[in-house]
Amino acid sequence: MKIILFDIDGTLISAGGAGTRALNKAFEQILGIKDAFKNFEMAGKTDVQIIKEGLIASGVKLSNVLVSELIESYLENLSIEINNNSKHLKPGVKEFIELIYHELKYPMGLLTGNLEKGARIKLEPFGLNTFFPFGAFGSDHEDRNYLLPVAIERFSRTFNYNIDFQQCIVVGDTPRDVACAKPYGATVIAVATGPYSVEKLKTTGADVVVENLSEISKILTLLS
Repeated sequence: MKIILFDIDGTLISAGGAGTRALNKAFEQILGIKDAFKNFEMAGKTDVQIIKEGLIASGVKLSNVLVSELIESYLENLSIEINNNSKHLKPGVKEFIELIYHELKYPMGLLTGNLEKGARIKLEPFGLNTFFPFGAFGSDHEDRNYLLPVAIERFSRTFNYNIDFQQCIVVGDTPRDVACAKPYGATVIAVATGPYSVEKLKTTGADVVVENLSEISKILTLLS
């Protein structure tokens, strides 16, 4: 038994900039700050981490109440912004998921910095949510490095089956995806469909690095 855990943005999909626009609108609506996330590096971070860093960069004092208000506004805006013509699946995703689901029959879940509700909003237009009945999200912990144990515990509850970290394969597009998995002994597939090149991802310690998920032959040895 293996379980496959996917990052979302840059790995499964491009949301067409919906996340950034929704965050900018949240900061403008709640704080009157325009373009708060212009030239802001988000890849691999959790949503809560991004919001808190955005507040610090804007010189605004952190508070749990304010973070909660921004999250609520962000999610409302995201449900609107995701309806854009630029969103798309990353190359090879459909075929890769169908291979795992129909042929290998391994359980699939999510390991993402997105808030759970935000993750579902982003995946819904692509009809992907049904493939991922469990996962760990940025709403579980703002530090991505604590999410893999959450995903395993959720899997065990969902399927009534216990596994260890060595049975997990994490698929992601940033060094942070690798860093949140390798210390636990999980296997990592790094895909260069986000902001990082194959050359950069090869320096992270990922078990295999591919241009995109259509390179099945390079990945299959890890799935057996």
